[in-house]
Amino acid sequence: MIGADAIVKCLENEGVTTVYGYPGVAICPFYNSILDSEIRTILVRTEQNAAHAASGEARVTNRVGVCAVTSGPGATNLITGIATAFADSIPMVCISGQVKSEQIGSDVFQEADITGAVESFVKYSYLIKNVEDIPRTFKEAFHIANSGRKGPVLIDVPIDIQNAVIKNFKYPESVNIRAYKPTVKGNIVQIKKVIKELEKAKRPIICAGGGVHLSEAVSQLRAFAELHRIPVVSTMMGIGVMPTEDPLYFGMVGNNGKAYANRAMNESDLLIMVGARVADRAISQPDLIMTNKILVHIDVDPAEIGKNVGPSIPLVGDAKHIFEDIAKEEFHCEHEAWIRTLEGYRETMVHKRNPNPAYVDPAAFITMLSQEMKDDAVYVADVGQNQIWSCNYHIVRKGRFLTSGGMGTMGYSIPAAMGAKRGDQSRQVIAVCGDGSFQMSMMELATIMQHDIPVKIIVLKNNYLGMVREFQHYTYKDNYSVVDIKDGTPNLEKLAGAYDIPFVRVENMSHAQDKIREFLAEDKTMLMECLVDPMDLVK
Repeated sequence: MIGADAIVKCLENEGVTTVYGYPGVAICPFYNSILDSEIRTILVRTEQNAAHAASGEARVTNRVGVCAVTSGPGATNLITGIATAFADSIPMVCISGQVKSEQIGSDVFQEADITGAVESFVKYSYLIKNVEDIPRTFKEAFHIANSGRKGPVLIDVPIDIQNAVIKNFKYPESVNIRAYKPTVKGNIVQIKKVIKELEKAKRPIICAGGGVHLSEAVSQLRAFAELHRIPVVSTMMGIGVMPTEDPLYFGMVGNNGKAYANRAMNESDLLIMVGARVADRAISQPDLIMTNKILVHIDVDPAEIGKNVGPSIPLVGDAKHIFEDIAKEEFHCEHEAWIRTLEGYRETMVHKRNPNPAYVDPAAFITMLSQEMKDDAVYVADVGQNQIWSCNYHIVRKGRFLTSGGMGTMGYSIPAAMGAKRGDQSRQVIAVCGDGSFQMSMMELATIMQHDIPVKIIVLKNNYLGMVREFQHYTYKDNYSVVDIKDGTPNLEKLAGAYDIPFVRVENMSHAQDKIREFLAEDKTMLMECLVDPMDLVK
């Protein structure tokens, strides 16, 4: 057995079924060895999308996603995908080939210090110097990626290490890293303090972040909210923690969220932030959420608690364990008047749109699409205006809503949808993007067809980089700069035809429902183009 064989064996021991990547000389021993494995390899068309696809799979399966690329530009192309996963705490193991050990530091062909380059965007990185270290390194990497605050781990493997003979392959049964002991159980004293404040509170609210999904605490949080009748709002990454139409759910908070969700959070007297970073996209003025209220901040990462705002009650631990511990305690709280107040806000503070009837109204279209989708479907939103329309108008029932929240990486939706579909082939998966973000990953249409990954793709086409155009509309009084893409956008019908992908165009709302039903009728790849008013705004 050589090092490359050992890497494959490690992946098999971790239950990996798919590796996304792009080969090159420095990673060829690995890709040669994986031919003898049941692990499926997916050849993406650019390395960044290997990380996005691994992210999509990880988020749907709650397992570690895996990607593998070559040295130099292969590794550096991966960085944006790694940073995207790091910002949203997605567990991944990223394998990069490297030049021969003896050549490291001599600037040979396709050498890059990738462990140094990704230092700011990984939980940890390894440069393997001894082939005998491969089993231990991979066991640690998967443990680090998928425990505590989850995130990407990079393993850089020189080609000579991949080709070296390993004398004693034994995959470790457990991990014991002295300096890495993430807190899982919440402190019972702090938990009792939270319960005491809940008993006193008249206007409590839960703000759920992406950490609830990552800790697999969705059912526990829902049970807690329903048992004690506590209203819930969410950050962008927390969408789907509660079903959109649940009476206790009051929408997404933040600059682009629901006005009544922000008001609910501001007027609460007890705010329980769980699995959320209190970052600027959700909380633009952190000091305001401290006014006249008790703030409880629950997070598995102690570094996040107090970073942006000081909580009244900090509670470090895994959300699932904490809600399970709270469920063991008996207490009573009553705040039906508060719920009725919030219901009034929800009815009266709805954003009024004035869509152009000559085009598709993206808000109405996304709601209509949601109603026709399967209950457990996966909706993957890209970045831009399409993301905000999706956040505010997509209806989540039993499915998942995926997007790039922390980094806001355009081009995320199509490769992430590929990964999500590979992760759970029984589920309907739909990627929604703008014409700008579509062109950042449209090369993956080739991957989708080559590897038979039936993903539905919707392009909301307005011939602009819409979110930037909207910012320039408000900030620079319609003085638009470098946002018009009308003359550079390809003919999507011809593009779909080039890949033998069925194509559907929706020009306005009069025939939208019929087109949506045609689009969703079969589980096969299709491309839909929706013509959106270039001057439409998200708010």
